[in-house]
Amino acid sequence: MLRIGVMVSGGGTNLQAVMDAMDSGRITNTELAVVISNNANAYALERARLRGIEAVCISPKDYGSRDAFNEAFLAKVDGYHLDLIVLAGFLVAIPEAMTRKYEGRIINIHPSLIPSFCGKGYYGLKVHEAALARGVKVTGATVHYVDSGMDTGPIILQKAVEVKKGDTPEILQKRVMEEAEWVILPQAIHMIANQLV
Repeated sequence: MLRIGVMVSGGGTNLQAVMDAMDSGRITNTELAVVISNNANAYALERARLRGIEAVCISPKDYGSRDAFNEAFLAKVDGYHLDLIVLAGFLVAIPEAMTRKYEGRIINIHPSLIPSFCGKGYYGLKVHEAALARGVKVTGATVHYVDSGMDTGPIILQKAVEVKKGDTPEILQKRVMEEAEWVILPQAIHMIANQLV
């Protein structure tokens, strides 16, 4: 049984997709042990609580330095004995000590087809604004392993999404979530849980 923790900063729509996929049997051999957020007001924490899943906030704002936060964050994560850490819209840089310790056991969902529109500054709506500004015809999402770089780890899955005439960043973001992110993130977890990757 793969023991996972999901880390989020906002509403938790990708978390919901994972929980729904577990309920429907699209993710098997997996236990969701904890949801961790850096934002006490993240609706994702409420989503977890409604399912009886432990929901924890640990924020850099509560620590005197980034090093102090990183140490506390890693200690908190270690306490859950996770087999896989799932970054699902987690807007905090993962400490290098964590990427080393959990090498090959952290995955991230990114709202573009890496290597396009990734790296520092490319998150949320900014990715879709950049795609529309460049006039791309196809975008999508990527699930990849997390390494010490920014969106540079090995790719697990990608799914393309058509950019349509008249798209706004918000419309495109919604389509990428519905057609790509909510499909491939659960699929990647299922593959890892069943040693298909």
